Amino acid sequence: MILATDLDGTFLGGEMNQRMELYRLIKEAKDFTLVFVTGRGLETVIPLLNDPLIPTPDYIIADVGATIVNGHTLDKIEPIQSEIERNWTEVFDLRQALATIEGIEPQEVPQQRRSSFYYSNGVDLTKVMDIAEKKNLDVITSVDKYLDLLPKGVNKGSTLRKLINMLGVADERVLVAGDTMNDLAMFQIGCKGVVVGASEAALFDTTAKNQDVYHAKQPGAGGILEAMQRLDSFRKLFPANKTAKVKRKATKNQLVIVYHRLPYEKSMIKGQSVRHAPKSPNGIIPSLLGLFENGRAGIWIGEEAQQKDGKEVGNQLIDAQKYPKLWSSTISLSKKDIDQFYRVFSKEAFWPTIFSFVDKARFNHEDWNHYLRINKIFADRVAKEADHGAFVWIHEYNLWMVPAYLKPLRPDLKIGFFHHTSFPGADVFNILPWRREIIGSLLLCDFISFHIPRYVENFVDVLRSHVPFRVVKTINAAKQFLTYSCALGVESMTKIIEVEGRKIRLGAQPVGVNMASIKRALTFPKVKQHIQRMQVAKHKKDIKTILSIERLDYVKGPLEKIKAFGEFLEDYPEYREKVALINICTPPSQGMKIYDQVRDELNQAIGEINGKYATMDWLPIQYFYRSLPFDEVVTYYGISDIAWITPLRDGLNLVAKEYIATKGLLNDFSGALVLSEFAGASVELPYAILTNPYDRKSMIESLLKALMMDEQEQAIRIQRSFEAVSHFDVEYWGKDFVQELEKS
Repeated sequence: MILATDLDGTFLGGEMNQRMELYRLIKEAKDFTLVFVTGRGLETVIPLLNDPLIPTPDYIIADVGATIVNGHTLDKIEPIQSEIERNWTEVFDLRQALATIEGIEPQEVPQQRRSSFYYSNGVDLTKVMDIAEKKNLDVITSVDKYLDLLPKGVNKGSTLRKLINMLGVADERVLVAGDTMNDLAMFQIGCKGVVVGASEAALFDTTAKNQDVYHAKQPGAGGILEAMQRLDSFRKLFPANKTAKVKRKATKNQLVIVYHRLPYEKSMIKGQSVRHAPKSPNGIIPSLLGLFENGRAGIWIGEEAQQKDGKEVGNQLIDAQKYPKLWSSTISLSKKDIDQFYRVFSKEAFWPTIFSFVDKARFNHEDWNHYLRINKIFADRVAKEADHGAFVWIHEYNLWMVPAYLKPLRPDLKIGFFHHTSFPGADVFNILPWRREIIGSLLLCDFISFHIPRYVENFVDVLRSHVPFRVVKTINAAKQFLTYSCALGVESMTKIIEVEGRKIRLGAQPVGVNMASIKRALTFPKVKQHIQRMQVAKHKKDIKTILSIERLDYVKGPLEKIKAFGEFLEDYPEYREKVALINICTPPSQGMKIYDQVRDELNQAIGEINGKYATMDWLPIQYFYRSLPFDEVVTYYGISDIAWITPLRDGLNLVAKEYIATKGLLNDFSGALVLSEFAGASVELPYAILTNPYDRKSMIESLLKALMMDEQEQAIRIQRSFEAVSHFDVEYWGKDFVQELEKS
C-alpha cells in the first residue's frame, strides 16, 4: 500500500487526535509506503523528520514534483531525478522575464528545481503562460495566491506516477491525498484519491466527476482516515473496534491550554530525562489536567529551557492512560530569553504595576519588544496546533499580547483569558506605556476572567479610558462575594460588554483549593504523627501558634507583618512565651535580585525581635526561608491556632483557603483566620477577621481579636468558611471557566 499525501492542510492538518490516530496506524502498519508530496522545498521538510510523532516517509517528493529523495537517507531517486534535472531552465532568466509583469513577487523559500511566486488579483496570467511556453515550462496555480513554474511535464502527479511504476505497486493499492489545486495532478494519474474536508473549492469542483476521488467531510488527517475506511486495501489497518470511533467527531471542541508552565517538570536520572509531576503544591495544574480525564481532546502549550543539543521537543502525550487525547507542545526558549521575559521585564514592569506599587515599576522598551516576540511565538504555536473551532484558554499577564497575534491568524478560535493576579484601577494601569496595545489585545478575546468582581470593574474602568463600549448585562455580586464592609467589595459586576459589534463575556472566578491534594497529604502517616506530636508539645508549653506563609515579595508585606508582631510583643507583654510565630517564606526564583533588599531587611527585623525577646525555652519567631514540601505545609496548617495572612496586595491568596480546608478536613474547628482586606480571597471569606496591612494598629488589634476569640465563635467562623472553600474548589473553578468560554 502507498499513501501519497500533501503536507500542509492534509497530512499535517485536521484535529490533533485524528492526526495522532493516522500517524499511529501508519507506524504500526506492515507492507506500507508513505510518500510526502509537497510544494515545499526539501529544506523545509527535513525538520519534520526529527519529530518523533510524525512517521518518517519512505519517499519525499518536494518542490511541487521537481525533487524526489529517499525519506530515510535523503539520497536522490535515480533515474527519476536526473530526468527532471535535464529539463530544468535558468532560474535568473525566468525571474527577470516575470519581473516585467506587475503583481508577481518571488516567494522567499528555498528553490532548487522550481520557481515559486505570489500573484495578486488582476494579474494577467496569459503573459505568464506565454513566458512559460517559450521556456518549455508548466504553470501551476493554487488558492488564487501561489504560482509555480516547473519543467514541462513535471508536477506532483508525474513524479509520483514514475515512483509508483518503479515500485511496481498496483494503482488500486495507492491512495493520494490533497487539499489545493497544487495537488490536482496527483488526482489525474489513475489512482484512488481523497480531497480532504475544507479543501480549496476549485479542487472539489475539478475532481467532482472523478469516480476514483472521494470527497471527505473531515479536514486534514480526519479526511484521510475517512477515505482509508472506504478502501479494501486500507481498511484492514483499522482494528474492528476502532473504526466507529475514528468516524465519529469529538463531542466537544478541542481545548488548548496556553500557560508559561508545562504540566510536568523534568529531572535527569541516570543520564535520562524523566518527567514527573510539579513539586509545587499549586492546585491549578492538576485541576486543568482534570478537564481532560474524560477523553477530551486537547493540547497544552508551555515553555521550557532549551535543550543543550538545541533540538526542539516534539509534541508528546502527557499521560496516555489518564489523558488519552492530551498532548504537550513545548516552546523551547533559551535561558537568556526566559530571564529577560519573565524574571526581568514581567517582574520589573508588569508585576509592580498590577499590584499598584508603581514606584517600583521600571519600563524598558527594548524589553517590551522582546516580550512581544515571545508572545508571538506562543500565538504562532497555537495557530499551528489548534483544531478548527478550538477553545483556547490563555493564562496570566505574561501572555497579554497573544490574542493580538492569534486572532488574525485564527479567527475561528474561541479565546478565553484568565488573570491569576489582581487587576488595578484605571489610574494605575494607565501608567503602563503599552496600555493601549494590551487592552486592544484583550478585547480580541471572547471571555476575560478575573478572581473577583472588583478586578472586573477595574478592567471596565480601564476600558472607559480607551474605547467606546456598551454594557449589555450586569449581575449582582452578592451570590458568591462580600459586597460591603471590605476594601475590595462591589455590589454588582459587569457581565457582558459590546465593543464594535462584538460581545465579550467577563467573569469573576476565584481559583479554589486542591481539596484532593490536602486530603491525600492528611492520610500520610508522617503527617498524622507530626500533627499529633506537635499538638501535644504545644499544649504542654501552653503556647498558641500563629502561622504565616508567603513567597518573599514586597507585595506580600513580609516586613510589615514582622514589625507589627514585634510591636504586638512590646504592647502586650502578657503574650510573651504564650505565642510563637511560624514564618515560612518561600524564596523567589533564582536571579531575581529585585527581592534582595526585602530579604535582607526581613532577616534583620526577625533577628532583632528574636534577640530582644527570646528565652532559653521560647523563640518568638521560627523563620523558614525555603520551600517546604506540601505535606509539611499541611502539617503546619493542622497545628496552627491562627493563620495570619496579611499581604499588602494579593490577587487571591490560596494559603488562606488551604488553611481553612485543612481545618475542615481534620474536623478541627478551633482556630482563626486573619486575612488582609487587600487579598482577593477577603471577599470570599466573610467569616475571616479582616485587617488593613498598611495600618499597624489594625494588624495588632486583629491578631489580638483572634487570640481572644472564644471556641464557639471560632468553630462557627471556620465551619462557615469551610463550606464555601470546599464548594468553590479548584475543580469547580476549572469547569466553570470552560463552561463560560463555551457560552461565548
